[in-house]
Amino acid sequence: MKRIAIFVSGNGTNMENLLQRIRDGKLRAEAALVVSDNPQAYALKRAEKYNAECVIVDRKRFDSKPAFEAEIRRHLKRKKIDFIVLAGFMKILSPDFVRAYRRRIVNIHPALLPKFPGGHAIKDAWEAKVKKTGVTVHFVDEGVDTGPVILQREVAVDVNDTLESLEKKIHETEYQLYPEALKLVLEGKAHL
Repeated sequence: MKRIAIFVSGNGTNMENLLQRIRDGKLRAEAALVVSDNPQAYALKRAEKYNAECVIVDRKRFDSKPAFEAEIRRHLKRKKIDFIVLAGFMKILSPDFVRAYRRRIVNIHPALLPKFPGGHAIKDAWEAKVKKTGVTVHFVDEGVDTGPVILQREVAVDVNDTLESLEKKIHETEYQLYPEALKLVLEGKAHL
């Protein structure tokens, strides 16, 4: 069974969704580690409910990004991690880190990439007044939200939608799409 590390920075709803699916046997993987760069992340409390081992690697405690990432890599090596799953991890990984885990880092993004990359995708799509947006699951490469797409799903922007209702629809889609895409990755069926 493949061993995954889930990287989080905030609330952790996508992480919890994945942990629940693993617990239910709907996703065949071992959640071997939860890594957070934020000691205050609510995701850490959510992870406790699943008895997931958590490590906090606070970027502020390191004098450089290479030192920060070296500490993360030490934990990944210790746990023999096969895949890294980003679930609201708000740090950009260095090209060196990405190359060390090429085609083994998966990210979810709340837009139909290549449209609306970056940290404010839902708001950016809303302000652009698009008729549809969506969710993308992709492999991470050295760019920001530029890696090969694994799966995408459209979400219609209805005339009655508010930014809040659109966010809710995007999150509901994420909870369905991320496990589907991760299953493909774990089974070696994600086409590049």
